[in-house]
Amino acid sequence: MKLFEEFIAPRITNFICSHKAFTGQRKKVVPLARGRVLEIGIGTGLNLGFYDPDKVDHVWGLDPSAAMWKMADPAGVKFDVEFLQASAERIPLDDGSADTVLVTYTLCSVSNVIEALIDMRRVLKPGGELVFCEHGAALDENVRKWQERLNPFWSKLAGGCNLNRSMPALIEQGGFRIRTMETMFLPVWKPAAFNYWGTAV
Repeated sequence: MKLFEEFIAPRITNFICSHKAFTGQRKKVVPLARGRVLEIGIGTGLNLGFYDPDKVDHVWGLDPSAAMWKMADPAGVKFDVEFLQASAERIPLDDGSADTVLVTYTLCSVSNVIEALIDMRRVLKPGGELVFCEHGAALDENVRKWQERLNPFWSKLAGGCNLNRSMPALIEQGGFRIRTMETMFLPVWKPAAFNYWGTAV
């Protein structure tokens, strides 16, 4: 089990999350981050190359998996990157530390999403912004029915990833107000293809 968690699972996750469809979405949202940024679920650092170095001063990369971070290569970035090994529900930062909280393809697998979002809100400065890009429950009823059927099995196979979470509802339940949001189906496996991205305050 330890071999799978430390060597196999990080590589599988990195391979899936490196798909060109997800990379295209990262290019849209990551440059919106500014100032001191807390990235939730930094994983192998797939977002690092998309930050705007003229807008970012410092990035805290939070992830419970040190094995994932070992695969990252932050050497070429033009801002400070600090890895925090912790869960999203217990962020080891003071209140009002960050100008931006960035989440990309992470809320699907957080155990307690509302608790995590409340803590993200705590660490944001007044006027700070949540930038998000997530897959979740489709607006198409037929796809959503398949998401519901598959989710119990998928979640066990995919490290806790959930196909059927309504991301806008969860973000608002966590105390945020969505400022901008777009949606679309990405050209990937249909049950995991419905994407939400935007900003919230």
